[in-house]
Amino acid sequence: MRIVIAEDSAILRQGLAELLGLRGHEVVAAVKNADDLRSAVREHGPDVSIVDIRMPPTHTDEGLRAAIDLRAERRGCAILVFSQYVETTYAKQLLAREAGAVGYLLKDRVAEVSDFITALERVAAGETVLDPEVVRQLFATTGQAGPLAELTPREREILGLMAQGRSNSAIAAEAFLSAGSVEKYVTSIFGKLGLPPSDGHNRRVLAVLRYLDS
Repeated sequence: MRIVIAEDSAILRQGLAELLGLRGHEVVAAVKNADDLRSAVREHGPDVSIVDIRMPPTHTDEGLRAAIDLRAERRGCAILVFSQYVETTYAKQLLAREAGAVGYLLKDRVAEVSDFITALERVAAGETVLDPEVVRQLFATTGQAGPLAELTPREREILGLMAQGRSNSAIAAEAFLSAGSVEKYVTSIFGKLGLPPSDGHNRRVLAVLRYLDS
């Protein structure tokens, strides 16, 4: 993969670059602020960018806002947000821009390097990857009106696992359910959210975005 890193910590920025290089990936740019991130993505067109949220000059949400801008102007721009913080408002905007090719991991919760690399590869391949804690905090700020109010607690649990990018088999293992039961729950969720079968859309991602956008 060709990768852009946007991280204001010089040690972490260099460490990520060396780690990815050892794993056979090419870091085409490693920058320390949001403006340089925008320039690097426009110049290099990477397969995926790793973006911290808080960068100069204000160290608040520059990285996340830059990621939203890039996804708006470049269709399919793959972004993995890698931060210590969950910023719910802009995170919802980032996820709602376009289905797939986006991830949000928390630095303190990545236990294995292999897990991080796998998540990065999944985002580059067009998937959505969210840390469970990110999902929990996003869902905690989500309203209960409309079709979402019709979901049972179990269906909400299944939808939360879907938001993490879990397959039906992975959900079955996590929730101690049979594959058939998970399929029934997923079908029920789609029905309650008004998402009929379609060849042109990923209903799993649309269901999650419907939830987060409520």
